[in-house]
Amino acid sequence: MITLPRADGSLEAYEPAAREPLPALGAEPRTRVAFAAAHVVADPLAGGDPTGPARLDWEATLAFRRHLWSHGLRVAEAMDTAQRGMGLDWVATQELIRRSVAEAHAVGGKLACGAGTDQLERAGASVDDVRRAYQEQLAFIEGEGAPAILMASRALVRAARSADDYREVYGELIAGAREPVILHWLGDMFDPQLAGYWGTEDLDEAAEVVLSIIEANPSQVDGIKVSLLDAGREVALRERLPEGVRMYTGDDFDYPELIGGGSDALLGIFDAIAPAAAAALHALDEGDLARYDELLAPTVPLSRHIFSAPTPYYKTGVVFLAFLNGHQSHFRMVGGLESGRSVLHLAELFVLADRAGLLRDPELASERMRHVLALAGVT
Repeated sequence: MITLPRADGSLEAYEPAAREPLPALGAEPRTRVAFAAAHVVADPLAGGDPTGPARLDWEATLAFRRHLWSHGLRVAEAMDTAQRGMGLDWVATQELIRRSVAEAHAVGGKLACGAGTDQLERAGASVDDVRRAYQEQLAFIEGEGAPAILMASRALVRAARSADDYREVYGELIAGAREPVILHWLGDMFDPQLAGYWGTEDLDEAAEVVLSIIEANPSQVDGIKVSLLDAGREVALRERLPEGVRMYTGDDFDYPELIGGGSDALLGIFDAIAPAAAAALHALDEGDLARYDELLAPTVPLSRHIFSAPTPYYKTGVVFLAFLNGHQSHFRMVGGLESGRSVLHLAELFVLADRAGLLRDPELASERMRHVLALAGVT
C-alpha cells in the first residue's frame, strides 16, 4: 500500500497489483518493424548540470538497450528521447552512438542512429552550413557501421527560405548515404522550434514536399517517421508512399490502431512499454487481434499522460518509469530534466503504469515512489 497525492490536493491510499511480468521474447516480430527510441541514463555524480556537458552512466545506458533488444525491439539511438536538443550535446552523442553500435554488434541487436545538426550552434548558419553539419553526422554514423535517421533540424528551419531548400538538402543527403535512410517529421508539439518544417506551416503542403523528396529517390529511403499526433494525416500519407517505403508511426497517442492498420513503429513510448509492445506485436503476427488489443489498450492512457503537454517533457516520464522498474538506480537526468514534471504527474504515472501491467516489481516501484514523494514533502 502506498499513499499518493491526487490532483484535488488530497492523499489517497493505493495498492498496486501483483502480476507476473511479461516475458522477454527475444525474436523480432515478423509483420512489423519496431524501433524503440531509447532514453539515456545520466551519471548521477556529474557536475555542471544543467549547463553540461552531458555525462552518462554508460553501463546503465547500454543495459537498457540490451533490455529493449531482449524483447525483440530495434533501438532508435540518439533521438529526441535521448535528450537530443534538451541536454545531450554532440560530443556525448558521438560516444553514445559508438558504444551502442558496438553493443549491438556484440549481442546481435539492431539499431539506427539519429543524424542531425545540433553541433551547429552559431546563429545565422546558412543552408550550406546545415548541409555540411548533416553530412558530418551522417558520415560519423555510417563510419561506425549503422544506418541513419535524418532528424528534423532546427537550424534548417531558421536557414531555409523555401521548400526547395529542404528538397536540395535532403536530396543530397539521401543520394549520398551508403544505405537507405529513415526520414523524421517531428511536429511542433514535440519541438516548437520545428514549426513550419518542410518550408510551410500548411501540413497538407508539407506532405507534398516530403513526398516529392521521397519520390525523387525512393530506393534510398527506408521509411519516414511521422510524429504529428494526427492519425488521419498519417494514414493518408502512408497510402501515398512509394512501394517499399515504410511508414514508421511516431504517434504516441494512436499507435495501436496505426500499427494494426499497417504502420511500422518508431516510438518513444516503446522505451517505456517494451514488454507489452513486443508481446502485442507477436500477437499481431499470429493474427490474434484480441490479444493485441488486450495488451496495448491499457498502455494508451499511460502514453497519453507521459506525452501530455508540454510534450517535450515526456522524457521525464520515460526515465521515471525506468527508475521505478529498476532499470537504473536513480532518477537524475541530463540537464536536471527530472524536474520537468510535477509530483502529481509522476504519481498519476505510477497508477497508470500499474493499470497497464508495467510495474514489473510493484514492491520496488512503491518503495522508489515513496522516496520521490518524500523529497517533495509528501509523507
